[in-house]
Amino acid sequence: MEKVIVYSTQTCPYCDMVKNFLKEKEVEFEEIDVGSDKEKAQEMVEKSGQMGVPVVEIGGEMVVGFNKERIDELLKEKGISKE
Repeated sequence: MEKVIVYSTQTCPYCDMVKNFLKEKEVEFEEIDVGSDKEKAQEMVEKSGQMGVPVVEIGGEMVVGFNKERIDELLKEKGISKE
């Protein structure tokens, strides 16, 4: 199964919205706190070209920000969503 990774920080309200959205859809994900892990923060920037959070990686595809439609689209495309 494809992997879902959420790059976030402790103080980001949109990060919480993304995580809650994924939980509602019963999608398992790995959360990486880029506020406390500088190596992972650099990895996120290299993958996405962005310094802002949240960044969601779904099966190797990057979604910057809380873009529900794109996240839904990728979850379905990668066969991750139960809907």
